Amino acid sequence: MAAGRLPGRCGRRRVTTPHPGLRGDPVYLDYNATTPVDPRVVEAMVPYLADWFGNPSSGHAYATEPRTALARARARVAALIGADAGEIVFTGSGSEADNLALRGVVLAAGNDRPHVITQVTEHPAVLETCRALERLHGAEVTYLPVDRDGLVDPAVLAAALTERTVLVSVMAANNETGALQPVAALARITRAHGALLHCDAAQTAGKIPLDVRELGVDLLTVVGHKMYAPKGIAALYVRDGTRLEPLVYGGGQEHGLRAGTENAALAVALGKAAQLAEDDLAAGGNHRIAALRDDLHQRLAAALPGRVRLNGPREARLPNTLNVSIDHCRGHELLHAVPEVAASTGSACHSGEHTPSPVLTAMGLPPERALSALRLSLGRWNTPEEIDTATRLIGRAAAGGERDSGPASPGPRERPQ
Repeated sequence: MAAGRLPGRCGRRRVTTPHPGLRGDPVYLDYNATTPVDPRVVEAMVPYLADWFGNPSSGHAYATEPRTALARARARVAALIGADAGEIVFTGSGSEADNLALRGVVLAAGNDRPHVITQVTEHPAVLETCRALERLHGAEVTYLPVDRDGLVDPAVLAAALTERTVLVSVMAANNETGALQPVAALARITRAHGALLHCDAAQTAGKIPLDVRELGVDLLTVVGHKMYAPKGIAALYVRDGTRLEPLVYGGGQEHGLRAGTENAALAVALGKAAQLAEDDLAAGGNHRIAALRDDLHQRLAAALPGRVRLNGPREARLPNTLNVSIDHCRGHELLHAVPEVAASTGSACHSGEHTPSPVLTAMGLPPERALSALRLSLGRWNTPEEIDTATRLIGRAAAGGERDSGPASPGPRERPQ
């Protein structure tokens, strides 16, 4: 049943009330890049910016409410992913959490030449950290290939593990295609070998149910601005007993893993966002979004017969993500022609020249198809009316683009986050 038909906190009223930042044009279909902050999240955090300003680590009365709120937020984030509150470390971003996981494990391992395994379509926060570990700490890194759907073969991982492997890092879902990796299977192989598994769940937390115990992961990244909290707050799940070297040294906050006075307001925001996400999942909000996504796909395919090609798996993907290539159109040119729709492509622009998405290229897609890709990602405030509008505008522009043999103006640089 669609969330819009259910009573309670995440029923129709919550889903369809317009967001103050999304009134009017353009239709926002870029939720994988960032989400609007939920007004209920803003309401929860504001008192900790104005009234309850105290340092949570202080010993006097002004610290009591911030310290209590910090603990409550930690428990709410833990509940969303099936963890214990003591296993949650607040960080300033998903990139920081990924860095803490990867660098923290490698440095804590104490090996002369530690071996790390990741895969080629990871977010740059993981890939660039791996390159830094190679350059600065003598680590050996293996980059696993992916198949046509963007998925890692567990057998390929098993063959890559060595006696020096200390960590495997594989994302839960790809930010461009929404492809869901077989994390539980990868974790079983990794842990049987005696290594740790980190999972970047930035795109997954709050969109589908997650349970770190069922997945079998040792470390997992959660990002606030991907789930209706502000930018500047994230969390790393660290399984009890997992040893990490800190990134930031100092006063010993966050279980000694991230020094610096805690930002109670942002932690409260993430905790509230986690609570809302848990409620929304329980109410079937992910199914409502999936229905809108599928309607968008079907309408585009009907408007452009034989030209719309799905990139990534049809089933094993996030409920909100649609990555399609439209034949005879360049993605960035199409978005430039439809300013009424805010979306992304996977291409990068260098000196006016667009290059194909590394993710789609790694999946074996030819350059022309990769350059034709659009990433349309939906979220909490999208409506059927917006899907109708987006389909009509994109379809009209794509149909005109096929007829127009003249050059199109290049659009702005697009980089999915």
